[in-house]
Amino acid sequence: MTGLLWIVVVVGVVVVVGLALLLPRYLKHSAYESIELDELPEDLRKRLPVSLHPVIDPNICMGSGACVAACPEGKILRLHDGHSHLVHPEACIGHGACARECPVGAITLVFGTAERGVDIPHVTPSFETNVKGIYIAGELGGMGLIRNAVAQGVQAMQHIAKRGHSKDPGVLDVVVVGAGPAGLAAALIAQDKGLRYVVVDQETVLGGTIAHYPRNKLIMTGPFDLPGWGRIKKRELSKEELMQIWVEAVTKSGLDLRLGERCDAVGREGDLCVVRTAQETLRARHVLLAIGRRGTPRTLGIAGEELPKVAYALREPEDYAGLRVLVIGGGDSAIEAALSLAEQPGTTVTLSYRGDRFFRAKPKNQERIEAAVAAGAVAVMLGSNATRIARDSVTMSHGDASVQLPNDQVFIFAGGVLPTGLLAGAGITMERKFGTR
Repeated sequence: MTGLLWIVVVVGVVVVVGLALLLPRYLKHSAYESIELDELPEDLRKRLPVSLHPVIDPNICMGSGACVAACPEGKILRLHDGHSHLVHPEACIGHGACARECPVGAITLVFGTAERGVDIPHVTPSFETNVKGIYIAGELGGMGLIRNAVAQGVQAMQHIAKRGHSKDPGVLDVVVVGAGPAGLAAALIAQDKGLRYVVVDQETVLGGTIAHYPRNKLIMTGPFDLPGWGRIKKRELSKEELMQIWVEAVTKSGLDLRLGERCDAVGREGDLCVVRTAQETLRARHVLLAIGRRGTPRTLGIAGEELPKVAYALREPEDYAGLRVLVIGGGDSAIEAALSLAEQPGTTVTLSYRGDRFFRAKPKNQERIEAAVAAGAVAVMLGSNATRIARDSVTMSHGDASVQLPNDQVFIFAGGVLPTGLLAGAGITMERKFGTR
């Protein structure tokens, strides 16, 4: 029996070694290896990641292709010369599935690169900042994936709950700023723990950034537990599915939400935290900032941008049927908005971007916009800038020419402004991460 056991062990080792040697060669000719690294444009290979992203150690990587297959975004990782490479870093959303699936631990998730740092608030393992009583969870802390934001909101509030309740009826236990995934999850924990809390958000609808996504946008997430709701098992949800979950969870629990109330300042006065909004001043033992990194939309600063026809988010594409619409931006939000608008009857859509290609967008969206252009559904103006917005037109700088576009509606997707003023006013320390694990 002992001899038979040794034979089984030896055969097993031979099989494992054989797979390790042969699988990379097979994958080089499989669907995983659909592009040669040196076929990529030089500038595209030098694009820098904008969020948490993988770094692959070629001395450890065995070229199994497990990371390529695990990536939910697709085409971000590719095998080349027997090793994995990050070929579309600008499209990575920090999912981390590649690192989890790597069989030899060759992948490390980091913030920033040696060339470009990323500013991240300094927080403790319980997500408390250097300012006692002020916590940060979610996208503002560098982790934008929904399941990560929910987990951080839960952990931060659980830590706050351990500090007990306020004995002063005029002092709250915690003020949650932001009604996105991190803020709502934290509020559900606060309610469950019997804390005295309120949630404030500058938007008039809950959901944070998700509420501004185009209709039917698919959102990558992963299984996570939502307090008071249960296990969310799907790895991909539509905007509508996720918003419905938030609405039902809030309705069921009766959360104290104060929407349309912007946080203007956060700080400390003595032993208490103070949150000032346009409507009131709130005093609490703790504050949880779950506001995201974008803060408020970034404007173009051009004449006519204050007109009523200019918007920074698209919610109901059918409201713009039959109109002449200009969409400005080169990221996923701009492309998805343009595609949604193009589906409306009689709508004429022009997509303007200052760059020469949509390098910031996910590969899938790049393919979709190319197909829409080929079908004549969307007109794209690369290398263009809006210089003036008028009541029924927009003046565009396109190359050396000035172009006048007939126009009824403008959507601007230029990203957002990091709430550095709010953080600095609170005394929160920022750290610049240069490829930090």
